[in-house]
Amino acid sequence: MARPRVLSGIQPTADSFHLGNYLGALRQWVKMQETHDAFYCVVDLHAITVQYDPVELRRRTRVAAAQLFAVGLDPDRCTVFVQSHVPEHTELAWVLICLTGMGEASRMTQFKDKAAKYGEGAASVGLFTYPILQAADILLYHADQVPVGADQKQHLELTRDLAQRFNHRFGETFTLPSPYILKEVEKITDLQDPTAKMSKSSSSPQGILDLLEQPNTLRKKIMRAVTDTGTEIVADEENKPGITNLLRILSALTGTSIPELEKRYAGQGYGTFKKDVAEAVIETFTPIRERAEKLLADEAELDRMLAVGAERARAVARETMEKVRDRAGFLPSF
Repeated sequence: MARPRVLSGIQPTADSFHLGNYLGALRQWVKMQETHDAFYCVVDLHAITVQYDPVELRRRTRVAAAQLFAVGLDPDRCTVFVQSHVPEHTELAWVLICLTGMGEASRMTQFKDKAAKYGEGAASVGLFTYPILQAADILLYHADQVPVGADQKQHLELTRDLAQRFNHRFGETFTLPSPYILKEVEKITDLQDPTAKMSKSSSSPQGILDLLEQPNTLRKKIMRAVTDTGTEIVADEENKPGITNLLRILSALTGTSIPELEKRYAGQGYGTFKKDVAEAVIETFTPIRERAEKLLADEAELDRMLAVGAERARAVARETMEKVRDRAGFLPSF
């Protein structure tokens, strides 16, 4: 029996992925390569919807790819590639843009949020239409399932609507993707502001734990994490958000439940607890950082691995676009 196909992507917009990325997506992607026909891409085309530096984009794309392999994505078990290496993504996006109503696109709440952040005048047409490029990413590979969080459900609904619209007008072509709800991961918050989500776009450098950071830096950040004036190590979202966040991190990385951790640290001080959180983070991140550094030290080999993934992705994408061109009425190319 064929395994269900899944597609997901991640933007190369930072120098390192962080703990929230790792727990919320990457660690789960590694598990899914064992159960799905998995396609994972570094979505560099999505990264240019806002102002960017070309040199940084190129470097960060390689850094992102190296981290994907370093966390455990195996090119023999899944397809890892860079979005711009498969030109069919943008070709299909244009076809889908021409099937999308202005009102339909205007209802995408993420555009409103990002436009408010950057200012209406600075918001590009690419930022407005990126959910349609996202739909092309998915439909190009006939993904049965798409890992989604709450903020992406609206985009998946648009993808399904566009697939149905094309199929209705031009004949059955696209698979209608279903949401694959990732295992619920407790929200990991900023170490310096435990009421806010850990995020590259809003957290301070001291509030984020990066996969590629050195052990001493990670340890310092955790030891300086904001807690409270008490001494009890218990989960209490309202009164002890900092300690609750650290408990979540230790629980996620060690597989020990929060109630068990509360018992273990009963009567102990914050210092001992924070040291153990730091060691768990360092133990998880160090082999990932070392593997990523090794890959980045040999760009030719990293590029070769990405070329293998791109060729595998292109084979699927070419076949899809041949059908789309024919059914949409384009002349065959010579």
